[in-house]
Amino acid sequence: MPVQEDFMEQAAPFRSELMAHCYRMLGSMHDAEDLVQETYLQGWRSYETFEGRASLRTWLYRIATSICLRALENRARRALPSGLGAGSADPDVPLDNGDSPLGWIEPFPDAWWTPGSPEAAFAGKQSVRLALVAALQELPARQRAVLILRDVVQFPAAEVAQLLDTTPAAVNSALQRARARLTEVGLTEDGTVEPADQERRELLDRYAAAFEQADVDALTRLLRADVRLEMPPLRVWFSGREPVTRFLASRGFAGVGGVAMVPTGANGQPALAAYHPDGDGVLRAHALHVLTPGVGGVSGIFAFLDPELFAAFGLPPTLRKAS
Repeated sequence: MPVQEDFMEQAAPFRSELMAHCYRMLGSMHDAEDLVQETYLQGWRSYETFEGRASLRTWLYRIATSICLRALENRARRALPSGLGAGSADPDVPLDNGDSPLGWIEPFPDAWWTPGSPEAAFAGKQSVRLALVAALQELPARQRAVLILRDVVQFPAAEVAQLLDTTPAAVNSALQRARARLTEVGLTEDGTVEPADQERRELLDRYAAAFEQADVDALTRLLRADVRLEMPPLRVWFSGREPVTRFLASRGFAGVGGVAMVPTGANGQPALAAYHPDGDGVLRAHALHVLTPGVGGVSGIFAFLDPELFAAFGLPPTLRKAS
């Protein structure tokens, strides 16, 4: 078998986890896809020089991490609206309050994560949750890499040191600083729970029904008192059940009938794709809603107002209305 063909066969099982790794590093599924492609191209070209001193998996992580660090050299960090200022309690606040000086974090399709075991599936979902990915973007690039490689990928300090061309002492120091920074930016579990499959379906069904029927009361019963609503690319966001439901009642549901909500999955969290009618009998892609379930209800709603995201989730741009 030619060397390059052997590489593609041996390296193929690691594509999914490398995609998640690059996503954690950059906060963008599109960038992650591009950089993993670059990782495999570089690996394919240099596979003849692979001496097997480390595992192929480690070697691929070395290439991918190096590519990510180079990509981050001249890029501003990505963020969610809550990372740029305080939430609003005014449902009438202007929504066109300026573009973000940073890029926006994108959702990550669950279908892109194909682990080999239930344990890996759970760990993978936890490590791409939107709150964690947003917090990671607060770290300097190399600290971010160290924390991901040590705490998420679970590489030993000595292996990370070799991968980053540094020392175990430097790795441990960077890891301590990274963990401290995550504490400073307030990364907590925040009541987040991993719903069972049945609970997840029920949550999605109730949330979808509330939007499809523009039923504010039904939606209110699903939300925690401290719920957040964020709507990238809008900078404004809302914190608290009353501001969130007042905004949706006055501006989210107003004048919108016949909405369709299609279940999907993003960042290991329950998600729905919202299609809004255009007046011509066609439902058009409008927003991806990613929910954060918490103890006592939904603690976060991330409505990504970008129809171009739908393609990555295998979703069509339009739906026909049911006759």
